[in-house]
Amino acid sequence: MLDLTNKNILITGGTGSLGKALVRRILAQWPGITRLVVFSRDEQKQFEMAQDYPEHRFPQMRFFIGDVRDPERLKRAFKDIDYVIHAAAMKHVPIAEYNPMECVKTNINGAENVINAAIDTDVKHVVALSTDKAAAPINLYGATKLASDKLFVAANNIKGNNPMKFSVVRYGNVMGSNGSVIPFFLKKRKEGVLPITVESMTRFNISLDGGVDMILHALSTAWGGEIFVPKIPSYKITDIAHAIGPDCEHRIVGIRPGEKIHEEMITSSDSFFSYDLGKYYVILPQSPSWKTQDFIDHFKAKKVKEGFRYNSGENTEWISVEEIRDLIREHVDQNFQTLFV
Repeated sequence: MLDLTNKNILITGGTGSLGKALVRRILAQWPGITRLVVFSRDEQKQFEMAQDYPEHRFPQMRFFIGDVRDPERLKRAFKDIDYVIHAAAMKHVPIAEYNPMECVKTNINGAENVINAAIDTDVKHVVALSTDKAAAPINLYGATKLASDKLFVAANNIKGNNPMKFSVVRYGNVMGSNGSVIPFFLKKRKEGVLPITVESMTRFNISLDGGVDMILHALSTAWGGEIFVPKIPSYKITDIAHAIGPDCEHRIVGIRPGEKIHEEMITSSDSFFSYDLGKYYVILPQSPSWKTQDFIDHFKAKKVKEGFRYNSGENTEWISVEEIRDLIREHVDQNFQTLFV
């Protein structure tokens, strides 16, 4: 059972949507945490976030300006840290296509810097956030996150006798996160036009709370080297449009650079190393530092069929238009219900 009381935790990219949700959950569930460090490079976001956590009420909170591209700054920040959650990334697909080396520097070199800093400072466990775009990537963002995943999995083999662990969580679009489609459509609704790239497009969907649950699950159960994948529903982009702006024009604008029609979190090639854990799937490392059969026995893991793939367009669970509206009211916009009374 995970207990973060008297522990020190650092979140890279901690001022993002998921970082903020993690901070809220950790402080609520483990108020006895010793230190919770938000590491990011945006001073304005840190300033704004710090207003919600005044020092006299939250003495365990720390705000640390830094960039994952800076290895020395990471090493300084990781001193005496028990757990690192690596959420920092350059994630906007079109921007990454236009600025490829900037994406590489943050997502790949940054991952290497996090790994080296963690090893040098004896961090106990690092959980890195991945994306569905890392499976069979067709855009640079996905390719850099696939490389990042490979680095974190392989880090378990270069740590020597250190008992530390590196693991990865991979999931689809986080509902309501910065840059995601729902806040974008909510904004565009006021203009009366919702731009849709391709009518057949589908996406996986997970709430911020669901994303936090996955990270805490990995912190609690990982042996090192796993890629955890949640079982989550899909939605059609046209259903999102009908849920948010049924009276708007739904204008087809064409696919963006590097964009997929459907997302995939487990490819058929991954099926040889993928197991069903009940609530989650897991892709096991090909060269683990532990015995695979011991893992299978401990978690009662069931091997998926050869050729299995987990694809948003072939999913068995879907969110309806009304369910999308309910989820938006619950997780994104409390005032959304007034649009449809």
